[in-house]
Amino acid sequence: MRTVVYVRVSTSRQAQAQTIEQQLERLRAHLVAQECRLAEEDIFRDDGYSGSTLNRPGLDRLRDRAAAGEVERVFLTAPDRLARKYVHQVLLIEELQQHNCQVEFLEHPMSQDPNDQLLLQIRGAVAEYERTLIAERMRRGRLSKYRAGMLLPWTRPPYGYRLDPERPRDPAGVRAEEAEGAIVTEIFAKYLRDGVSLFQLARDLYEAGIPSPTGRKLWSTSSLRGILTNPAYTGQVFANRMKCRTPKIRRSATHPIGHPHPSEPLRPMEEWIAVATIPALVTQEQFNLAQAKMAQNKSFARRNNKAHQYLLRALVSCGVCQLSCFGRTLSKSACRYYVCAGKDRAIMGRLPEKCSSRYTPADQLEDWVWQDLCQLLLQPENITFLP
Repeated sequence: MRTVVYVRVSTSRQAQAQTIEQQLERLRAHLVAQECRLAEEDIFRDDGYSGSTLNRPGLDRLRDRAAAGEVERVFLTAPDRLARKYVHQVLLIEELQQHNCQVEFLEHPMSQDPNDQLLLQIRGAVAEYERTLIAERMRRGRLSKYRAGMLLPWTRPPYGYRLDPERPRDPAGVRAEEAEGAIVTEIFAKYLRDGVSLFQLARDLYEAGIPSPTGRKLWSTSSLRGILTNPAYTGQVFANRMKCRTPKIRRSATHPIGHPHPSEPLRPMEEWIAVATIPALVTQEQFNLAQAKMAQNKSFARRNNKAHQYLLRALVSCGVCQLSCFGRTLSKSACRYYVCAGKDRAIMGRLPEKCSSRYTPADQLEDWVWQDLCQLLLQPENITFLP
């Protein structure tokens, strides 16, 4: 059995300020006073992870070790280092105690005394209130700076632009990068030609040897769509244009569902905030034509075809390349299959060649999954509920 410690800071700025080292120094001093030895592998830390979420690598390792019965006590400086939300604090403390692991805080040590329990609840509620208050103040502060034209809404500039390294958030420091700017102009010009799709555009860029914004040989259609829908290329920077939403489905069944991220639908235009004017790479007319073409193509997208039913729609992934699979019904035989997206178009997986996987018969796969689900429901003891 071991005594371990857990430390956490929310931002990279705090991590750079050595606040984790300050926490460790206090915890080490406390353990030394108790004549307790602390090994390096007994330190669980999360640098730059918010206390409002339980998805933290250091915390996950600590919970795994406790579940394996390898931890007897865990020390923290304060309850808000464990979690910012009181309900998360209670969940973690009860989980650890169920594994015979005692949780101890240097500030206001916890016991089963009703007064201590009440104090823990109050501290958890105050920590959650402070987090909400800070987040709201920062949001309103950013909006004020956007309206005053003092702050860019980017953490990194769009492809084709560069920022002033001394003042990366200053709108006056934005300039166009000549080579990348020419590529952006060519992307708009090619896409507006008849018969050119995003897939064809990605293939043309690959054949021309032009690397993607991330330096990869093949462009993804999402990168191209992001360029073609960004009004900054017309010379106007807008803030408050997108709103974050939680993903409803996985990009692939083998991938996590992900975090909330900016996505469609956009906010109404009257809510957009015009921040600054920058060098334009395309005309407003070209941009409007590109939006009209994408809207038309979107209405004919394959995902809108509901003529055939697929029980596992958006839930099947390829066992070869891990890409998602879509349903396909052969017109001659009326047989239904799940087909890897990379087998249909190699560019979907940003690979030079198509996936080598075979078509998966939909009837057989759906029957196997249904039998497996029924078997699981008949043996509920095998179901594990995760927090």
